[in-house]
Amino acid sequence: PKGARAPSCAQNVAQTRLCARLRVDSTRPTGLGRRTYLPVRGIRVLGNARDRFGLETSRRTQETMAVTSEEVNFLIFRYLQESGFNHSAFTFGYESYINESKIEEEDVPPGALISFIQKGLQYLELEANVNESCTEMDGDFGLLTPKELLTKDVQELKELVKSRKKEKEKAEKQQPAEKKRGKAEPAGDKPVVVADNEVTTLEGHSSEVFVCAWNPKRNLLASGSGDSTARIWQIPEGRSGKSTMKGLAKPVVLKHVNKSLEKSKDVTTLDWNSEGTHLATGSYDGQARIWTVDGTQTCTLSKHKGPIFSLKWNKLGTYLLSGSVDRTVVIWDVATGEAKQQYELHSAPTLDVDWRSNTSFASCSTDKTIQVCELGSAEPLRCFKGHKDEVNAIKWDPSGNLLASCSDDCTTKIWNMDSYKCVWTLADHEKEIYTIKWSPTGPGSDNPNQDLVLASASFDATIKLWDVERGECLRSLTKHTDPVYSVAFSPNGKYLASGSFDRNLHIWSVSDGKLIRTYKGNGGIFEVCWNKDGSKVAACFSNNTVSVMDFI
Repeated sequence: PKGARAPSCAQNVAQTRLCARLRVDSTRPTGLGRRTYLPVRGIRVLGNARDRFGLETSRRTQETMAVTSEEVNFLIFRYLQESGFNHSAFTFGYESYINESKIEEEDVPPGALISFIQKGLQYLELEANVNESCTEMDGDFGLLTPKELLTKDVQELKELVKSRKKEKEKAEKQQPAEKKRGKAEPAGDKPVVVADNEVTTLEGHSSEVFVCAWNPKRNLLASGSGDSTARIWQIPEGRSGKSTMKGLAKPVVLKHVNKSLEKSKDVTTLDWNSEGTHLATGSYDGQARIWTVDGTQTCTLSKHKGPIFSLKWNKLGTYLLSGSVDRTVVIWDVATGEAKQQYELHSAPTLDVDWRSNTSFASCSTDKTIQVCELGSAEPLRCFKGHKDEVNAIKWDPSGNLLASCSDDCTTKIWNMDSYKCVWTLADHEKEIYTIKWSPTGPGSDNPNQDLVLASASFDATIKLWDVERGECLRSLTKHTDPVYSVAFSPNGKYLASGSFDRNLHIWSVSDGKLIRTYKGNGGIFEVCWNKDGSKVAACFSNNTVSVMDFI
C-alpha cells in the first residue's frame, strides 16, 4: 500500500500503496511513496475541447498528442471518487459538466490520473538525464525529487543532475568501508545463482500479481492480481523446477465479481487464517471476501466505501480486520459476516492494520498518525504522533509490546505501549521506507532464545537490519539496485528474503548479512513469502507470474 500497489498499480500504490495497488504503468518509482496520492487539491481545469493547456497555437503541439480539458476534468473527477472525496467529486463534476462528457467510464482504469502524472515525471527525468547530443543517458535516476520535477524546467533539472552527479562521485571516493552505523554485507563466497529451470513458474494471471501468501498448514500458495482474481495453487512436494510444472494441478480461481465496478476489482491484499481453512481477500472495489480452500465463497463483507489495502485475521480466526481508503477500519465477525465495529479515527486513507491481540490492533494512515484500538471501545488506547509524512506500514513484535512503523519521511520508529512516546527513531535510509518486518524471534515467538531483529526496506534500494534494544543498524544490505518492496524472515529467523523492482529475489543470512542465494525473474517483484517449514520461497511479479524457488 503500500505498492505499488507496484505501479502498474503497486509501484506508485506504494506507487502505489496508493499508487502500489492502483494501476500505474511504469517500470520504476519516482519516490512518490507507497499507496501515495498525488495532491490535486484546488485544481479546476475548465474550458472547451480546443483548450490544450494553452499550447494549441504551437504548430509543434498540433502535430503531437495533447490532452483536452474535458479529459483532464474526467481524470480529476475519477481521482476524487477513488480517493473517497465524494462531496468534492460531486461539486467538481457538476461545475465541469462531467455528466455531458462522452468519455466512457469503463475505458478509464483505476488510478489513471496517478499514472498520467507518473509518466510525465518519468519523461522529465529522461529528458534531464540525456546528454546534449541525445546519444547517451545517465543510468542513475535517483538524483531528482518529484518536487523538483514538478517545479523546475528541463535546463534547471539538467544542471541539478550535473552537480549532484559530481557530488555523488566525490562522496563515493571518500566513503569509508562501513556505512554510517551499519556494516555493509561482507565480501567472500559468491551467492548461489538459481537458474530458470530450477524455479517453478506459475502462469495464469493476466495482469500484475501484487500479493502472495503460503497456507500455514498445507502446500498451498495464494496469489492476488490486477486481473480481478485470486488463485490458490497446489505446490507439489519435492524439488521445484520446470520438470515440476508439467504435473501442476490447475489452480482454484477466485473471481471477484462486482458488476457496478467492472474495472475496479484488483485484488490488493489477502491473508490465510491460522488453521489454513479459509482465505480472506481485499479488493479495490471496497469489498472483503472469504473463501474456502476449494474456492467456495462463504461471505462478502461490504461496509467500506473505498479500496481495501490491508486485511488481517486474528490468531483465533474469529475476527477479520480491514483498513480502507475510506479512512476507516472495520472488525468483522467471521461467523456472521457482520461488522462488529467500525472505527473512524483517521482523517485520511488507512494504509495498514495489524492485530496486537485477538481483540486489539493498530492502524496507520496518510494522516501521519497511528491509532491503537480495542474492540468495544470507541476511543483509541493510544494515538502515536511523530512521523512527518505518510505512515506506510506498521507491525507488532512477537510480544505485542513494541510497535514498529515506517514512513515516507524516510524513518522507522519504534513505539512502546507502556508510554506515549517513541522509543527509537531509526533514520539511516535515504528515501521512503515501504515496508518493515520483525523476525520471528525473541519473547513471544517460537524462537525465544534468538535476538529480536527488525528489517526495513526502502526506495533507496537497501534493506536495514536493526537492533531494537540499542536502536542501532546491524547490517545494511545493498545488492538491490531498485526499490525494495518486500522482505520476509524465514520461520527460524535465520534468513531474510527480499524482492525488488530490479527483478531480483535475494536470500540473506541474518547473522552476517551475507547474500547466499539469488534469482532474477522477468519482472519487478511486489511480494515474497516463505512456506511453513522454510524450504521454499515464493515471489509475485509484475509480468503476471508467481515463482517458487527451493531454499533447502
